[in-house]
Amino acid sequence: MGDSYIIAIDFGTAYSGYAFSLTSSEEQIEPNLKRWGKELGLDTPKTPTCILFNEDEEFLKFGYEARAAYIKMCGEEAKQHYYFEAFKMALYGKKLNRDVTIKAANGKSMNAMKVFTAALSYLKEDALKTISDKIAGMKFIASDFTWVLTVPAIWDSSAKQFMREAATKAGIVSNGTEDRLVIALEPEAASVWCKKLPAEGFITENHDKAALEQTPGTQYIVVDCGGGTIDITVHEVLDGGALKELHKASGNDMGGQTVDKKFKDFLKEIFSDGVWDEYEKKHPNEVQKIMYDFTHLKQADDDVQITCSVNLGTLAQKKKEIEKYFETVQGASWNDGSIKISKEKLRSFFDESLRGITKSLSDIFNKDFSIEYILLVGGYSSSMILRRHITDQFGSQCKVLCPFRAQEAIVKGAVMFGRNPQVVASRKSAFTYGVAVVHRFDESKHKAGKKFTTEEGEWCNDIFSTLVEEGEDVGWDEVREHIFNPVRANQTGMSMRFYHTERKNPKYVDEWGIEEVGSFGVSMPDTKGGTKRQVKLEIKFGSTEITATATDKVSGSTESIKMDFMTKAPGCFKSIQNAAVSLTG
Repeated sequence: MGDSYIIAIDFGTAYSGYAFSLTSSEEQIEPNLKRWGKELGLDTPKTPTCILFNEDEEFLKFGYEARAAYIKMCGEEAKQHYYFEAFKMALYGKKLNRDVTIKAANGKSMNAMKVFTAALSYLKEDALKTISDKIAGMKFIASDFTWVLTVPAIWDSSAKQFMREAATKAGIVSNGTEDRLVIALEPEAASVWCKKLPAEGFITENHDKAALEQTPGTQYIVVDCGGGTIDITVHEVLDGGALKELHKASGNDMGGQTVDKKFKDFLKEIFSDGVWDEYEKKHPNEVQKIMYDFTHLKQADDDVQITCSVNLGTLAQKKKEIEKYFETVQGASWNDGSIKISKEKLRSFFDESLRGITKSLSDIFNKDFSIEYILLVGGYSSSMILRRHITDQFGSQCKVLCPFRAQEAIVKGAVMFGRNPQVVASRKSAFTYGVAVVHRFDESKHKAGKKFTTEEGEWCNDIFSTLVEEGEDVGWDEVREHIFNPVRANQTGMSMRFYHTERKNPKYVDEWGIEEVGSFGVSMPDTKGGTKRQVKLEIKFGSTEITATATDKVSGSTESIKMDFMTKAPGCFKSIQNAAVSLTG
């Protein structure tokens, strides 16, 4: 039963939501999408990714309810509670561990794993309740479903692992049922959805063909414009409608929140002399309200008006007349209790973000592809300024399309991806991956400083044994096989350090541009075969997560290797005790 039941959670920087499907067939049935905000008179496909804890770090509320409760609090109360928003960006571009902390609106820090776990736990419970209410008389539990969790394609392996561990802690899956949680890459999920849409499924300009999946050979770019990241993938449609990745995932952290930050910086510039800083400290909840209003205003390409709160006005007037604050800034004026920002000024908040997107896309257009479409998806793509800019820059080279309800493309595509992960038939490896091994020392080709001696002879340490190369095509279920021997006759285990680099063929693991990204160990209890024993490493690079198994060929015992991308390998792995020799050396 469970295989046919799917829940996909789109956990976004700015907004989150989920969709589900209770059919078993491949039929074109649109996934059910939870609608949010009814209690506030709203009806939206996602809810703000905001979470509120009390002063003892106990979970209180999530989403619109968290935001409403926080905005209602008086200043003192707001300062004691832990309120988080946009916390997903804490996982971008960092080497993560389980102790990483994130800052709440009141400036105090909390353990990130705890915050993410509480958010995922809330979404899980809400989804199970929504589905149970929909089907009277049925009570569902997490293990009835295959779960899909979306992450940016440009995230590294430690961030994906962090989300998987948070989902496990949240009770979405348990140890032993990890395969019931599928990690989907956001722009890929959007691509899976968009390729099914007919021409009339897009706003901007209609493309004149049937659905993309019915036109093999079509190449297109998906730009997932999120709150935090801009996430770009390039796909070609294969016969049968599956997708092939043509260019490794690219993008940056120039999402919609870059624009919000520029807006906030501008308010700080207007309310100078420390007025804005004091306002943020005393009324953090009111600042949230202003920022929330701005997320809607920035979708249009027009002058915008923001109401100035009584508290902000009072603080400002302690220093000088409110009109005076507007004499030194360009692009803003005081308009009877409101701050009016000109259309030109609003556009300037987008400049840095749009430059970042243009650069990423230009890099792709400079390569030898024949791109026919750019598909804009994600909440930030509802901005007219963004859509117009992309059309101005690239409209002469290809058609720029945006599906209706661009915010829903990812979560609906994620449901379909959960049912059929092989829809992305092959991907490009983002890095060259390898393990550290030893070879017989050969002074004509090895560095003298790498030499060490055991009873079995002279060896060269720290050699980079390549498992897959950067930019290589890897099938979604393709298994790469490598055989290793132990260095010492009596070793009862083999430890491996796992590295990645953007270079093609490095020689040693301690060269420039090479980063240690994880570690794993294999036990080899039976030592009878000495150094002739073999361990077979089978590794999959073509899925959304790297997975591996190792088989000790003497005992025949196969273990699923848990790659740990969140801790550096402990120092003992550097010792020669448990080293491996690659048979290619």
